[in-house]
Amino acid sequence: MTLPALVASWSQSRIPSDEEIVRRVLLGEPALFEVLMRRNNQRLYRAVRSVIRNEAAVEDVMQQTYLAAFGALGSFEHTSRFSTWLVRIGLNEALAARRRASRLSRVPDDAGLDEEDPVDRLPSNHPSPEDRAGARELGRLLEHVLDGVSQTYRTVVMLRQVEGLSTGETAEVLGVSEDVVKTRLRRARLLLRERLYASAERLGEQSFPFHASRCDRVVFAVLERLPR
Repeated sequence: MTLPALVASWSQSRIPSDEEIVRRVLLGEPALFEVLMRRNNQRLYRAVRSVIRNEAAVEDVMQQTYLAAFGALGSFEHTSRFSTWLVRIGLNEALAARRRASRLSRVPDDAGLDEEDPVDRLPSNHPSPEDRAGARELGRLLEHVLDGVSQTYRTVVMLRQVEGLSTGETAEVLGVSEDVVKTRLRRARLLLRERLYASAERLGEQSFPFHASRCDRVVFAVLERLPR
């Protein structure tokens, strides 16, 4: 059965979780790794984008993350969600790429506030058709404001507020305690200012979109590089 036919059949039965698909990949169905990529592209993009601002470099890091994750699937211990494990790999790859770029260009890291802190999950808000144009503008404004703060704060806001990870998941991804996540997010919220932050909470889900064409580009590039 082809991959599209297999995925289509899931809608008529039980849809396997990411963790089940990992087991199946390891048992001899490597083509299913494409499903993992497509399911997690948006979240991985947002995590990597919180560290790296150049969009072409973001896609390169995403590809490297998937290749590293594929090679390390056997070490995935199923003690957390696959997406959490993947995002942690992605952040490590992004930070390493930023360090390499910094050494080459002699551009200093984000000047910064040393601590970040977690934010409550953004409430879901679906704007009316009349508000969509304004929503797009506010989404771009949020991206601009986030790019202006320290990477430490930006990553916590991206994972916790924009992507909606729990405090525990964010702490696990970053390798810090939940209290550190909360402290960093509180400080980030002060930096972003009350009124802008209130607008961002309503529109966070629209920020940093990862469109289908880019999803295809990353997936196909990784598939070309995976071992046959």
